[in-house]
Amino acid sequence: MRPLCAVGLVFAGCCSNVIFLELLVRKHPGCGNIVTFAQFLFIAAEGFLFEAHLGTKRPAIPIRYYATMVTMFFTVSVVNNYALNLNIAMPLHMIFRSGSLIANMILGIIILKKRYSMFKYMSIALVSVGIFICTSMSAKQVTSQSSLSESDGFQAFAWWLLGIGALTFALLMSARMGIFQETLYKQFGKHSKEALFYNHALPLPGFIFLASDIYNHAVLFNKSESYQVPVVGVTVPVMWFYLLMNVATQYVCIRGVFILTTECASLTVTLVVTLRKFVSLIVSILYFQNPFTLWHWLGTMCVFVGTLMYTEVWNSLGTAKSPPGKEDKKN
Repeated sequence: MRPLCAVGLVFAGCCSNVIFLELLVRKHPGCGNIVTFAQFLFIAAEGFLFEAHLGTKRPAIPIRYYATMVTMFFTVSVVNNYALNLNIAMPLHMIFRSGSLIANMILGIIILKKRYSMFKYMSIALVSVGIFICTSMSAKQVTSQSSLSESDGFQAFAWWLLGIGALTFALLMSARMGIFQETLYKQFGKHSKEALFYNHALPLPGFIFLASDIYNHAVLFNKSESYQVPVVGVTVPVMWFYLLMNVATQYVCIRGVFILTTECASLTVTLVVTLRKFVSLIVSILYFQNPFTLWHWLGTMCVFVGTLMYTEVWNSLGTAKSPPGKEDKKN
């Protein structure tokens, strides 16, 4: 029952989160810092109460290791959000971030000296082709939409290229963080909820460097049109309502993933998260009527089919359906 509830939390939380994030970004494209700060502050406060027990519980993993992980996590979060301010559409943003398998494999080969089967290399190639198709199609849309003048078109394309560079950097940094986290869990044991708390609490002082940007967007949020919250009946600026709902749905999504990691196998978690990304993409396209061509759909299918191939989900399903007698004979 808990796994089913967790899957429901993941899909409901993450898909709703995409809607509220895009509502925020469409109104103020540069609001990524205030969104990230609000998410970090809420999750850190919740973790301080229920995980750290008001600071009385000692961490199982030494703080110095969390400091390294937090530096990478903070950088990834800020860069990913800032990319939305660089002519990166939300669907491309989600597709590009789905290419984490590519970054994980590349760094796994370089750092951990891992070797993979030919089937996994083929799946990664399929993911790469899908991302390339979606990226190239989005590049054409950026140049065509900004063709009022040659200089405007070039400037828009240059910002878009910078956004692609930011996403690529964040993708590689996220993969490096995953490898570092994997080595920590092998050494100290798996403490995912503790890691969730420290990953969000320790970076909070870093937002001092972004204080002016956060304050400016808070002022802009205050000036947004009024909105009466259903049921409660309280009237607030609509941007603050979007931000509150974004933070709440992000927390629901994270809690769902956390329950899945404790109740299900890693393959199941990967499959659920992959399908969630696909559903979130469709929600974004349909709800906001984002431009999405047949080529985009082809690229998207390549990304998600390649991801499922990498997890070897079909082999696992075949094993689950095989008669118990055969499994007993193998053992």
